[in-house]
Amino acid sequence: MKAMILAAGRGERMRPLTDQCPKPLLKAGGKPLLQWHLDALQQAGITEVVVNHAHLGWQIEQALGDGADQGLRIDYSPEVQALETAGGIAQALHLLGQRPFLVVNGDVSTNWPMARAVQVLSSWSPGQLAHLVLVPNPPHHPEGDFALQGDMVLSRAASGLPSYTFSGIGVYAPNLFEAISPGTVAKLAPLLRSAMAEGKVKGELHTGFWMDVGTPQRLQELDDYLLKQQQAEQP
Repeated sequence: MKAMILAAGRGERMRPLTDQCPKPLLKAGGKPLLQWHLDALQQAGITEVVVNHAHLGWQIEQALGDGADQGLRIDYSPEVQALETAGGIAQALHLLGQRPFLVVNGDVSTNWPMARAVQVLSSWSPGQLAHLVLVPNPPHHPEGDFALQGDMVLSRAASGLPSYTFSGIGVYAPNLFEAISPGTVAKLAPLLRSAMAEGKVKGELHTGFWMDVGTPQRLQELDDYLLKQQQAEQP
C-alpha cells in the first residue's frame, strides 16, 4: 500500500514561524511534524510514500531525501502553487498507482494506527471511493463536518445525525479524482460529498489522540503533550 502526506500548504495561521520554514517541518516533541508521520508509516510497514510540497518545498526534499536511510522510498510531487487537497492528490496520481492509497494531512498529529489503513484496503467494497477517519469535534471546530451511520459517512446536512470532524486522514480510490486534470486547483470536500450522496464513502470514528496543528498555540500544546509522553515512557 502507498501513502501520501499532504505538505503543500502555506501555513498562513502559523506565520511568522512559516515565513522561513515550511509548516510540516515545524518541530514538536523534538521532531518535525512530517517525521512523526514517516515514522508511523514505516512502523506500519507502509514504506512507499509520496510527499507534495509548494512553499519552501526544497527544504522538505533536503530534510527527508529519498527516505532510504529510514527504510522508506519517498517520491515528491512539487506544486508551483498549492493545488488544494484534491488538486494535489490528482497531481500525484501517477506516483500513487492503481489501488486505493492512504492520505494524511501533514499538519495533524495523531495516534491513529497507520496499519489500520492496510486493514481497510483488505475489506474495500466494490464501487467504494473513500474511507475517512473522523474524530470528535475539537473546540475550534464545534460544528463538525460529516456524520457516521454504521460504517457509512454521510453529509451532515442530509443526515440529522451527530456530526464529527474529518481528521485529514483517509484512504481513497484513484478514480475519485479522475475528473481533475493535473495542475488544477480543487478542494476535496465537494468530491467527498458527491460520493457520499452515492453511498460510496465509508469511515470510522477515532477517539484516541488527534490534533490539528493549525496555530502556534496548538503547536506549543502539541510540543508539551509529546514531551510529557516521552518523559512518561522513560524508565
